[in-house]
Amino acid sequence: MLDLLIEDATVLTMNPLRPVARRIGLWNGLIAGVDEELDGLRAARTVRLGGATVLPGFVDAHTHMVWSGMSQGDGLDLGGVRTREAVLDALRATASAARPGDWVEVTGYDQRAIGGHLTRRELDAVADGRKLWLQHTSGHACVVGTEVLDLLPAGELAALGADVDRGADGEPTGLLLERGQLAVRGARLPYRNGELVDAIERAGRTCLAQGITTCAEAGIGGGLIGTPPVEVAAYQSAREQNRLPVRMQLMVAADALREVAAHPEDRIARGLDLGLRTGFGDHTLDIGALKLWLDGGIMARTAALTAPYTGSTDAGQLQDDPEVLRRTILDGHDAGWQLAVHAIGDRALDLALDALEQARARTPRADPRHRIEHCGTVRPDQIARIAEVGAIAVIQPEFLWDNGDDYSDVLGPDRAGWLYRGRSLLDAGVEIASSSDRPVVAGAPLRAVRFMVERRSDSGRAVGATEAITVTEALRAATVGAARACRREDVCGSVERGKMADLTVLDADPSRTAVDGLADIGVVATMVGGELRHGAL
Repeated sequence: MLDLLIEDATVLTMNPLRPVARRIGLWNGLIAGVDEELDGLRAARTVRLGGATVLPGFVDAHTHMVWSGMSQGDGLDLGGVRTREAVLDALRATASAARPGDWVEVTGYDQRAIGGHLTRRELDAVADGRKLWLQHTSGHACVVGTEVLDLLPAGELAALGADVDRGADGEPTGLLLERGQLAVRGARLPYRNGELVDAIERAGRTCLAQGITTCAEAGIGGGLIGTPPVEVAAYQSAREQNRLPVRMQLMVAADALREVAAHPEDRIARGLDLGLRTGFGDHTLDIGALKLWLDGGIMARTAALTAPYTGSTDAGQLQDDPEVLRRTILDGHDAGWQLAVHAIGDRALDLALDALEQARARTPRADPRHRIEHCGTVRPDQIARIAEVGAIAVIQPEFLWDNGDDYSDVLGPDRAGWLYRGRSLLDAGVEIASSSDRPVVAGAPLRAVRFMVERRSDSGRAVGATEAITVTEALRAATVGAARACRREDVCGSVERGKMADLTVLDADPSRTAVDGLADIGVVATMVGGELRHGAL
């Protein structure tokens, strides 16, 4: 007997062999079948949806759940604060409410809205002795006050070079980029396990409200956004306490690798203790790809380009010596990891493609399914190379909804069409996975779908119009495409017999909705493993 029979629905299955169905049967957390596959089966409960649209639960293939959940907590988030005076007023009020000497962690900071970066002098004037730490919304920079800078030894600051912005007097301005912000993070860590569990639960519930049932955390244990080195314990605790709202896959930051004494024939030069790697765990919580950061981001002007940003002599930066980054890719591939290589600028993408090509030639593996995270600026000559190395492009379309005007301006008209491509990648045979990078953006999958189809920013400006794809292709990128990026297409991403009963119910059919209305479609309900976790049926 079925646990639940859903009838009178418009089911967009994402299965090309049966694109649309009208009935779904659920049993023991799985999809028992659709339409005629259910004939003759009784159900303990039957729900009629009146034609409402059902999709497989969205898969967010690149998120930062702890960071996102913390930004939704009780701390100050500057998202939406648009003047310098208002920002400083908010900082003053938040600092005054903290205890003397406390850290005051602020999220959502974006210098573009307030006419340029704040300085440590401005922060000092409102901090009243508190340790002010403004985390840039891109995740690639921060601004801190003197109380925080004083925690970093002068020798360490000097060694960080250009990642520490300095004024005409040679003194730090308070702006720290890339490795500089890592130094601040190191001074602040660790957080308590309970704080992380709270953050994971908050972020997970937001995902459910957006119709998302599976998320991939893009870097634990180190890197630009890692918290304690025992971050996996927080996810395990969340699961044990029934506070893990969505299925999670955890990418491990390459920083967590260390030399291991494996047999030479196994070619594991660096790894995790006990040889853990991609695939360990189950469908609720498992280890995914090895995450590597090759460059920064366009928002922070640190994405590594082959030519400077428009109106500047700066072309961004790589995160480390190219040979160090290349060696990490080779070691990760040799050790059996799926790789998730952060490459936003086209210069970083060159490095990624060269290294992946070398890795595959040196150590052939069946379906390594490596990923290029962001794949943000792709020259025409790089498109075929992405296909040749078999990489999946894990893109964040909502970036260009929020930031398309700015990105187009700083790259100029000749390169704006290279941003977060769609059509040209699909035509070349490159798989696309849609994702959010939350909390850099709000993370709504249907807003990402709208951008992929419309290719316009929130101001209406066209951004790479020739890269537009169809609604079906965009939905596929947010479901089965993202599931493939996470190596989970056998259990989620489409509505098919035997897959997990992870479903989202919408109040309109995206395939029959005007493009400008796609982002406004509401999520009626979200189910994980047949369990209703958001909304009502």
